[in-house]
Amino acid sequence: MNLEMEDVPEMLVGRRRLAGIAGLALLALALSLLTGARVVTAKYAPASSPFDPPSAARFPNAPKLIEGQVLDAATRSPIAGASIHSGPEEIRTDAEGRFTVVEPRFVLIVKAPGYERRKLGAVASPLIVPLQPKVIKAAYLTYYGVGDKGIRGRVLDLLDRTELNGVVIDVKGDRGWIPYRTEVALALETGAQGPVIIKEFDQMLADLRARGVYTIARIVVFKDNVLAHRRPEWAVIDTRTGQPWLDREGLAWVDPFREEAWDYAIAIAREAAQKGFDEIQFDYVRFPTDGKLAAARYSKPNTRETRLAAIVGFLARARKELAPTGVFLAADIFGYTAFNDNDTDIGQRVEDLAEHLDYFSPMVYPSGYHLGIPRYPNPVEHPYQIVFESIKLIRKRTQNFPVKIRPWIQDFRDYAFDRRPFGVKEIRAQVKAADDAGAVGWMLWNPRNDYTVAALQPKPTPGVRPAATR
Repeated sequence: MNLEMEDVPEMLVGRRRLAGIAGLALLALALSLLTGARVVTAKYAPASSPFDPPSAARFPNAPKLIEGQVLDAATRSPIAGASIHSGPEEIRTDAEGRFTVVEPRFVLIVKAPGYERRKLGAVASPLIVPLQPKVIKAAYLTYYGVGDKGIRGRVLDLLDRTELNGVVIDVKGDRGWIPYRTEVALALETGAQGPVIIKEFDQMLADLRARGVYTIARIVVFKDNVLAHRRPEWAVIDTRTGQPWLDREGLAWVDPFREEAWDYAIAIAREAAQKGFDEIQFDYVRFPTDGKLAAARYSKPNTRETRLAAIVGFLARARKELAPTGVFLAADIFGYTAFNDNDTDIGQRVEDLAEHLDYFSPMVYPSGYHLGIPRYPNPVEHPYQIVFESIKLIRKRTQNFPVKIRPWIQDFRDYAFDRRPFGVKEIRAQVKAADDAGAVGWMLWNPRNDYTVAALQPKPTPGVRPAATR
């Protein structure tokens, strides 16, 4: 584990100055820059490089251009790196929150991590788009938990009674099963329609939206027992048996190098976005870490460079293909990726992943830091420090990207050190650490969906400021 890091170099790229090009050449180049179906990454343009659109008087048939600015509704400060979606196109605002787009033929979607998304119909230039800050505090519902009316009702009830305002729902769980009637053809062919089928799933999502609940679709990507067994040519193969390789849980994985596996996960994500989820959260978007790793065979050499290329390639494709939906995109990452300058041998390096994500969801469970961190060899004794240091480092390494941090925190008994329970004190320490380190919310993880209600603040009364408790 490499605990030394170099600062991330400043990465700024400007919009090209279109000088010295006359007439139709200017128009053609301008339109190619503005209407290409591409994603402009988060290396946002400095405000000192303005783009002067071609004159409508000179070119009466030219598409109308909309100039706008995205602002924080609370502070009126510009939001750099906000995403502007119009059909298949996504562009980013510059350092002053400014953007230029061809007058959209579709609804214009404006979003930025840490803010509410807005959908705009008819727009005119100059366009000012204020975004309301949004901090999400969520609980998790497993594949079986969301399918059980009692468990589901108990967790969703917390959204009415406590500070929680979001829920993470397994859309494709650890075994590859989907909890609703999917229309993804490959999912139906391979048997991903598992034992849980929630007939009223769409109505449940509609009810959550009506209550103002932020919904996150958790999609397990490369750990997929169903797909690996039904499409073994796409699986990680065990060199000893020639069959799909299994991890310690006895579950098979698809090969992260196989782009067919990428497309399958993206198809499920697209369906979830179309159902109305606010955010897609990819989990197990990495290479395996347990089991007989030496016996795992992939379709390409397994090196740091190839692993990073595979994970980054998947996320880049997912962002491009999901852009028309305007959904937020997140990825779960190991807590140790904050400290490691390499890919942690799993294809996760924060600087490489950051430009394709709206949120990092680091799993900063103290029990997961089996080697401790500098100055804290026993992490379960220091939940605040573990969470704080991890988030602080990720924020430092991604400071030139718009990506925000919303961590998973531990609401379950320790499994790695002394099996101590994690109760109110430990959970509140992690929440405080996340807040202090600059995260925009947090998510509670408990594999049984049995949450420590006493650790949660009561739902604030509208118009009344809650009393400070920490």
